[in-house]
Amino acid sequence: MAGMADKATFAEQAMPFMSSLYSAALRMTRNGPDAEDLVQETYLKAYRAFGSFQEGTNLKSWLYKILTNTFINAYRARRRRPVESDMEDVEDLYLYRRLGGLEAAAASRSAEETVLDGFSEGEVKAAVESLPEQFRIAVVLADVEGFSYKEIADILDVPIGTVMSRLHRGRRALQKALHTYASEHRLVSPADVAN
Repeated sequence: MAGMADKATFAEQAMPFMSSLYSAALRMTRNGPDAEDLVQETYLKAYRAFGSFQEGTNLKSWLYKILTNTFINAYRARRRRPVESDMEDVEDLYLYRRLGGLEAAAASRSAEETVLDGFSEGEVKAAVESLPEQFRIAVVLADVEGFSYKEIADILDVPIGTVMSRLHRGRRALQKALHTYASEHRLVSPADVAN
């Protein structure tokens, strides 16, 4: 059991991450009550295990690892039906700007990437939520939370190559979902979608 000093240290060091953990939990669970439960459970587990946390290592990454594992293990089994979450709580405008920026830096902007610029944060949020779970988690950790490939590999306990593959496929699926939406709403011509 952690001593009083450990408990004080935990509160001081871990609490500042609560709002960003809640934001990530909201994207994972897709509704407010489940996100709150997930964050609460994460902090409880982290508090109990804080004695085993190595001082000087990355506390944020450690907390996200607990959050992600708790979600994968517990919430996949008993997930509620997705409920609309409050858009004010979710900063997905940042997500799609970041996605556009990352992809543009890696290669010249394709039709899919250019289409991202024309979407509202609500449309991007819906597209992120439509991604298969493993891709959604990778995209959230990289493009919303800003973790490196190495940190994500540690959080998910998978090789870096797997992280890169999931991110690539997740971003492509996200762009495709948005591109399909755009063509259905006459924002781009159907010929562009075929590319």
